[in-house]
Amino acid sequence: MLTDAELAARTDRDVDTAVSAARDHGYRPGTPRVLHDLFSVVVALEPEPVVVRVPTGLPPGLDPAVQAEQQRREIAVSRWVSDAGHPWSGPHTPRPVAAGGLSLTFRERRTVRRPRTARPTPVRAARRSPGCTPRYDRVRSSWDWMHPLDDSVTAMRDALRHDTTHVSPTDRDRALREWATILPVLGDEAGCADRFPGTRPQPVHGGSPACNVLRTPDGPYDADLEHVCVGPVEWDLTFAGPEVVAAYERAADRPVDAELLALCAAARLVQLVAWVAMVPQQPGLGDGVSRLLEVWRAPEPWGGVLG
Repeated sequence: MLTDAELAARTDRDVDTAVSAARDHGYRPGTPRVLHDLFSVVVALEPEPVVVRVPTGLPPGLDPAVQAEQQRREIAVSRWVSDAGHPWSGPHTPRPVAAGGLSLTFRERRTVRRPRTARPTPVRAARRSPGCTPRYDRVRSSWDWMHPLDDSVTAMRDALRHDTTHVSPTDRDRALREWATILPVLGDEAGCADRFPGTRPQPVHGGSPACNVLRTPDGPYDADLEHVCVGPVEWDLTFAGPEVVAAYERAADRPVDAELLALCAAARLVQLVAWVAMVPQQPGLGDGVSRLLEVWRAPEPWGGVLG
């Protein structure tokens, strides 16, 4: 587990990397300001209209090239969202920037005035826009099915096989069993269609909690598009609550599949168990993950969907 001093030193290093990379790319940063420090250090470079996102760590055993590829995907997705006319806060450079042995992204700076709140995600709103359909048809074949269920989850899950500190053997074994049941269904488009014949694949945000919506003086902007993919809309509605689900059903004029929504909830919670593997290098995760683990350990409202 990293100590407070080690975490502070890592943050200082990442800020220096962000400032140096900005200067190398023609920016004139003033005094840097850290806006966020978990998974990534996000550094504001006022008065420049950008922030720099410096990743602070990878899941154990994951190839660093995977992170850079995910950043390239996000840039491509951001262009698609922009073409659809949806307000987003995304990359400011055409490609990731290599600096200090890391892969950085420069992003548009937005002034956030009010707390972040939930609302419909960009890809669902864009998909309903008539102008975006041809563009969607062109990119559909190149998008991953359910990208959030990528190799990072497998890498963290495998790391937990050897972790005797942060999860109990009982938790670990249960998580492995559940993941083995979930992945063939949600991780495979054909498997999902077989289990849920009414599923209609569409663009989904992939990671759509309220914290990924920025409330600005110019209105709400969506952020963190790195997990945008093709999947069932139920994935984005997981844990949104019955009022949001009902609002979506009214807007989309079709029902949400309650069983698929329950399976997505089960998958999200198993993912959280896997994220325990990141706690040694991201101690700030500890309290939040512990609370969510208690939810996962409680009697399962979706018990039937896992067999």
